[in-house]
Amino acid sequence: MKLICKACNLEISEPLAELKDLNLINENDGQDYIPRGFYLIQEETAYELLKGSIIINIKDLINSNRHSDSGRLNGCCGLDGCDGMNRVCLNDHEIGTEYSDCWRYHKVVLNPELVQLI
Repeated sequence: MKLICKACNLEISEPLAELKDLNLINENDGQDYIPRGFYLIQEETAYELLKGSIIINIKDLINSNRHSDSGRLNGCCGLDGCDGMNRVCLNDHEIGTEYSDCWRYHKVVLNPELVQLI
């Protein structure tokens, strides 16, 4: 499976498989939350995550940039994700939020209303 931006159909991920073994989730700050090559669907609304959000490894995100609004790009050594969506596709459509700061699990959380698995 791959992810696309719903607004323009641009592919925004490498090929992905659903993560079935939840023991592979890493909840250590500053490290990848989910292994490369996998995705996970958020089953319920929790904290800043919407139900249905798609979580992937940062290294699996392609054809995207950081948001042009610098107010969304806060963090000390990465993006903390606390100020709204901070990732856009190459056509500047918002797609989700990168969490890459030292005190966060590293991941990208894609908004289920803006992206689609194909």
